[in-house]
Amino acid sequence: MNALRGLDADQRVALLFVALFGLLLLATAAIALAGLRERTAVQQQRHEWAQHELWVVWVSATVFWLAWIAGALGATLLFGLLSFLALREFVTLMHTRRGDHRSLILAFFVVLPLQYVIVGLRSFQLFALFIPVYVFLALPVVSALSGDPTRFLERNAKLQWGLMVTVYGLSHAPALLLLDVPGDEGAGAFLLFMLVLAVVAAQLAQAVASRRLRRRPLARRISRSFSLRGWAIGAFAGGLVGAALAWTTPFDVVRAFAMAFIAAGSGGLGGFVMKAMKRDAGVAHGDPTAAVTGAVGLLDRLAPLSFAAPVFMHSAYWYFKG
Repeated sequence: MNALRGLDADQRVALLFVALFGLLLLATAAIALAGLRERTAVQQQRHEWAQHELWVVWVSATVFWLAWIAGALGATLLFGLLSFLALREFVTLMHTRRGDHRSLILAFFVVLPLQYVIVGLRSFQLFALFIPVYVFLALPVVSALSGDPTRFLERNAKLQWGLMVTVYGLSHAPALLLLDVPGDEGAGAFLLFMLVLAVVAAQLAQAVASRRLRRRPLARRISRSFSLRGWAIGAFAGGLVGAALAWTTPFDVVRAFAMAFIAAGSGGLGGFVMKAMKRDAGVAHGDPTAAVTGAVGLLDRLAPLSFAAPVFMHSAYWYFKG
C-alpha cells in the first residue's frame, strides 16, 4: 500500500486503467469461453444478459478513459452531456402541456449549462444552492406566467425532481474535482474514479445476486428483483472496490470501504426509486416502448450515480473540512 501511494499521479492513473481494461479483457474471455458450452434456455438468457452488461461496461469505461485524458474540462463536459440526455429521457416520461414549454426551455438551455459552468468555475457554495434554491423557486414562476393551471403542482414537481436527479445529482460527480485535499492536489479526480467504479460494481453485484438468490422483494409492485439481501451484497461489493482503491485516495482502507459502501448503497436505492418513477409513468422494465421513451436506457444507468454522487461528495467534503 505504501509503495502504491508513493507513485505520482500519472503513474497511478496508468496503473488504474491498465488494471481496469485488463479485468475487462479477462471477463470478456471468460464469457466467450462460457458461450462455447451447451446451455438451457435459462442459461442462454443469462449468458446474453452477461454479454450485454459487459458491452455496456466496455463502452462506459472507454468513454470515461477518454474524458479522463481530456482533464477536468473533459470530465465536466462528459457529465454535462449525460445530464442533457438523461433529462431528455426523463421528460419523455412526463405528461407535458403547452404551458410547460417555457419551463422546459429554461431547464434544458439555461439551468443545465449554468450548473456545469458553476462546477467548472469551482464555486462550491453557488453550485450547492443554485438548483435547490434559485431554480426551485424560479421554475413555478415561469410556469405560472404561461397561464395554464391544469395539474400545475404535479407538472412543476415532476420537472423539479427531474432536474434534481439528472442535473443536480449527477453534477456532483465532476464536482469532486472541486475538493481541496491538503497535501494531495489530484485527490478529487481519484475520488471520482472510486465513486464511479464502486457504483458500477454495486449495480452488477446486485443484479447478479437478484438473479442467483431466492427473491424476497421489498416492494413487489415496484420491483420483483429488489431485495434487502441483493442491495446489501451490492453495497458490500462497492465497499470492497473502494477498499481496493484506497491507495489512490487520501483514505485508509477502512475509511475507503465505508465511503464506497455508503455511495454504493445510495446508488442501489437510487435505481430502486427510478423503477418506482417508471411504474408511475406506466413503463415497466423491458417494455417494448423503451426504445421510444428511453425508460430503460441511459436514465436507468445514471440514476444510481445521481443518488450516490451527492452523498459521496458531501460526505468527503465534510470529512476533509473537519
